[in-house]
Amino acid sequence: MSVKHLKWMVVLLALALLAACFKIYSLNQTNQIQAAQQQSSNAPYRGNTNSSPNHRSSSPNAGDGVAQGMAETVNRTTIAFANLPTEAQQVLKKIQNRESFPYRQDGQVFGNRERVLPYQPRGYYQEYTVPTPGADNRGARRIVAGQGKTGDVATSGEYYYTADHYRSFSRIRME
Repeated sequence: MSVKHLKWMVVLLALALLAACFKIYSLNQTNQIQAAQQQSSNAPYRGNTNSSPNHRSSSPNAGDGVAQGMAETVNRTTIAFANLPTEAQQVLKKIQNRESFPYRQDGQVFGNRERVLPYQPRGYYQEYTVPTPGADNRGARRIVAGQGKTGDVATSGEYYYTADHYRSFSRIRME
């Protein structure tokens, strides 16, 4: 066998090894994504641990618009609409009335990259800024609205409030 043939065999073996490594890497990434999705459907979101009378825990109800297959025993922190900051109440009313918002990010897709909310396909959640008095920027407060069974954030009734820029959420109870 000539040196030229040996060089080609080495190149082909290197390419085969590279392809095998890429395949292993791709399978590993797929397994990690599937494991994360499974984990997020079993632990839908880290609620606010505040134990004040403004918050209460509840177990999810069937048909409340959250991810299917979620464990019924998961406790979730909620907050009554009346106990939200006034600015958050105003934003939620604007969402339900389909009014315009001052920030270009309002009404845009919330990607749930933090995996704090129940797993849903991309585009299911939309985020809205809750103004913070005295802040010269958007601040950390948001309302995230899910499409729910209606497919429309204005009528879904699936709303979450965060005061800490997505680290924790409380489901808003419309009482």
